Amino acid sequence: MTNRYFKQILLAEIGEEGQKRLNASSAVVVGCGALGSVISNSLVRFGVGRVTIVDRDFIEIDNLARQILFDEEDITRGLPKAISAAEKLRRINSEVTIEPVVADLTAANIEGIFKNADVVLDGTDNFETRFLINDACVKLGIPWIYAGVVATYGMVFSIVPGETPCLQCFINELPAPGSAPTCDTVGVLGTAVNIVSSIEVTEALKILLGRREDLIKKLIYIDAWYGTWKLLELKKGEKQCPVCDERQFAYLEQKKGTRLAGLCGQNAVQISPPALTGISFSDLASRLRPHGEVTYNDYMLRFTIPPHEFTVFPDGRTIIKGTTDESEAKILFAKYIGA
Repeated sequence: MTNRYFKQILLAEIGEEGQKRLNASSAVVVGCGALGSVISNSLVRFGVGRVTIVDRDFIEIDNLARQILFDEEDITRGLPKAISAAEKLRRINSEVTIEPVVADLTAANIEGIFKNADVVLDGTDNFETRFLINDACVKLGIPWIYAGVVATYGMVFSIVPGETPCLQCFINELPAPGSAPTCDTVGVLGTAVNIVSSIEVTEALKILLGRREDLIKKLIYIDAWYGTWKLLELKKGEKQCPVCDERQFAYLEQKKGTRLAGLCGQNAVQISPPALTGISFSDLASRLRPHGEVTYNDYMLRFTIPPHEFTVFPDGRTIIKGTTDESEAKILFAKYIGA
C-alpha cells in the first residue's frame, strides 16, 4: 500500500526525515473560522502529529461559503466549530491526534494550551487576541504565524522570537474600535482565504521541518482580486520593544486589554477596550448600515440588529443589549465593531 505521504516525501524540501519530523510535531490553531478551517485541514493532511484547535464559536449558515470543514448537518446538530472540525479531520487522517478546545483564548488558559506546541497559527478575527498570542509565544519562545484576511486581501508574517520582529514591534497599539473593517461589515473573498492560509501553513511547515532559513521573513501582502503581491520589510524600531526586548507581557498579565461587565438588570454587557480616541462614527456608520439601523451624534453611535442593540462611545466603550453572556458579547463586538 502506498504511503499516504508519498508525494510530499518525494519533495526535496521534505523527504522521509522531514515527514518523520512532521509526524512528531505539534501545532496549535487559534480560531476555526475561514482561515482556521483551511489551516487545520492542511496540517492534518500533511501529517502534523498533534493539532490543537481552539475556538469559542458555533457554526452559522453564512460560514458555509468559505469555512471548508463544515456543512448543513453541523448546523442542525448545533455543534461548536472546534468539535465539528475535529470530527471531520479524524475521518481524514486517523494517524493525527486532534484536540478540540471549545473556549475563549484568555490570559488564564493560553500558556497551558501553548506549552507543548512547536508552532502556533493565527486564525483569529481580532487584534487583541493576536497581542495575547504574541505575548505568550515570545514568553515561551514558540514561533507563530500572524495572518489575517478581510474583503479581497490578506497578510502573513512569520514571527520567530529572538530572530524576527514580534507583532508589537510593528503594530505598537491596538487599532481603535471601529477603525478597521471586519469580514462581517465588508465581507471576505473565499479564494483570498485559501491563498493566505496556504502561505501561512507553508511557513509553519518550514518551522516544523527545521528549515527556518527558508522563511520569507517579510510581511506578505496579497490581494486575490487584483492580483497584487507585495513583500514588505519589517524592522525593529529604534525604541526598545516592550514585549521582545523588555519582556513586558501586558496582555498576558492582564494589564492591558478589554474589560467586560454585565450590567445588572439591563440584559446587557459593557465592553471596555483600552482607552482610545479618534473613532470615526461616520465611517463606522457607513459600514454598519447594510446590516441594521444606525444613528449617531457627537457623543454616541447606536446600531440595532435584532435582537441586539449596540451603543458605542467615543472611547470605544460599547454596551451590547440583548445578552448577558460575555462570550457572546465578545463575538458580537468582534464581528461588527472590530478591534
